[in-house]
Amino acid sequence: MNAKDLIKEKAGYILSNLLCNGGEYGEIFYEKSITSRMQLEDNKIDKVQWGIDEGVGIRLIKDGKTYYGYITDITYENLLEIARTLAKGSGHGPVAIGKKRIVGWTEVIIDPEEKDLNYRAEILHRANAKARSYGDKIKQVLVVLMDKTRDIMVINSLGESAEDLQKRVVFFTEVVASDGINLQRGYESLGGAKGFEIFEESPPELVAEKAAKRALLMLSAKPAPAGQFTVVLSGEAGGTMIHEAVGHGFEADLVQKGLSVYKGKLGQKVASELITVIDDGSLQGKNGYFVVDDEGVPSQRTVLIENGYLVGYMYDRLSAMKEGKQSTGNGRRQSYAHIPMVRMTNTFIASGKDNPEDIIRDTKKGVFVVKMGGGEVNTVTGDFVFEIMEGYMIENGQITYPIRSATLIGNGPKVLQDVDAVGWDLGWSIGTCGKDGQGVPVSDAQPTLRIRSLILGGTEV
Repeated sequence: MNAKDLIKEKAGYILSNLLCNGGEYGEIFYEKSITSRMQLEDNKIDKVQWGIDEGVGIRLIKDGKTYYGYITDITYENLLEIARTLAKGSGHGPVAIGKKRIVGWTEVIIDPEEKDLNYRAEILHRANAKARSYGDKIKQVLVVLMDKTRDIMVINSLGESAEDLQKRVVFFTEVVASDGINLQRGYESLGGAKGFEIFEESPPELVAEKAAKRALLMLSAKPAPAGQFTVVLSGEAGGTMIHEAVGHGFEADLVQKGLSVYKGKLGQKVASELITVIDDGSLQGKNGYFVVDDEGVPSQRTVLIENGYLVGYMYDRLSAMKEGKQSTGNGRRQSYAHIPMVRMTNTFIASGKDNPEDIIRDTKKGVFVVKMGGGEVNTVTGDFVFEIMEGYMIENGQITYPIRSATLIGNGPKVLQDVDAVGWDLGWSIGTCGKDGQGVPVSDAQPTLRIRSLILGGTEV
C-alpha cells in the first residue's frame, strides 16, 4: 500500500488520537514532490539536480496554539506516534469523516515529467547562444531552468479531504555586460503553473534577448539623478512593489500581531480611489495558482482594497479561527516540514482606464521604470527601498535617456495614496515569496501607474 492510500485508510484513527486531549482542529498533510533544476554557465551545463521528497506533517491547534510534527518514514505506527506525542496522550477524540472532498490538478500540455535532460539542456543552450550573439561586451551568461511536480493531500478533523497535483516551471537568464570600465547586469524570467508549453508561448531566445539588451543598455546609461520625482511604473515592471511594499501588510497573521501598517483600518480609505488590489490564487497558469491551498481550502479571489478603501485581509485557518471568520485560501507552506501560514498567491493592482502612452505624455518631468530589481521593506511602517534595473528619464512627456545606479525610496501606503493615473494594461512577474524562513511561488502584477512624488536615490544631484 502506498503512503497516500495508507493515510486515507487510517486518517480517522490518527486524527482521533490527535484530538484525544481536546483541541479545535487536527490535520494530516501529505506531500510528494519531484524537482528538477538545470543550470548553464560559462557555455556549459555545470549543475544538474533531480530529486524526490515525500513526507507527512501532522498539526494540532489547541487553545489557539499550534503543535506540529512531521516524518519521512511513513508508516501507520509512526503517524500514530506523532499524533499521540502532539496530543500528549492516547485515546479517542471527536472527528468527522467524509463531509467534503476536493480533487484538483494543474492542466499542462507538455508535461515536464515526460521530457528528458537533453530536452532541458537544449532550452538552456538556445538561450545562451542568443544572449552571446550580442557581441564581445557580453561577458557572463547564466541560464537556469527549474520544474516541479507537487502532489499534496490534506485530511482534517472537520471531515474535509482535498488533493491537488501541482506543476510549475521557472526559467531565467542573467547576463553581465562590460565595456572595459563598467559592469552591468540584465535579468529576465518566465514561469508559471504550466508545463513546457510555456516555451512555445515565449521562446527561451526571447527571455535571453531581453536580459542581454538590458545589460547592454545600462552600459550606455547615465548616472541617475537624486531627488524628488514623479515616477511612472510601467506594466512591464511587474508587481514587485505591490507584493513587497503593500501586500504583506494585508496578511491577517501580521495584522493580528500588530506587525502591519494596515491594522485597524478595515473600511477606511487607504489609497487613491483609482486603486483596487486583489489576491487571486484561482488564476490558472499564474505562478501562485493552485486548486486548493496547503490546508485544503479552495483557492479564491480576495479583494483587499476596492476603489481606495480597505475591504479585506488574507486569512489561513488559524488566523481566521481567531476572528471567527473563514479562510480565504491563503494558507501556504514550503513543504510538509513546515507549518502553514498566511501567504499571498497572485496579487495585483487592477487595471484602470488610462492609456499608458498618455500617462507618459502627460508627465512633464519624471522617471520611467521599466524593470524593478530587489529591495527591502519594513512591513510595520511600509517603508521601502527598491533597485531600478531598467529606468529612463521623462522630459516634456518624452522618454529620453536611460539611467543607472538608481533606487526608489518611499512608503507603500503613501505610494498608493499618491497614484494619480492607472493604465489599462497589466504586466505580470514571477517570484518566490519569503516569510519566516519559508519560500512559496507567487506572481504579482500592476498596470502602468503614475506616482506624484517619490525619492529617487542616485549618484548625480
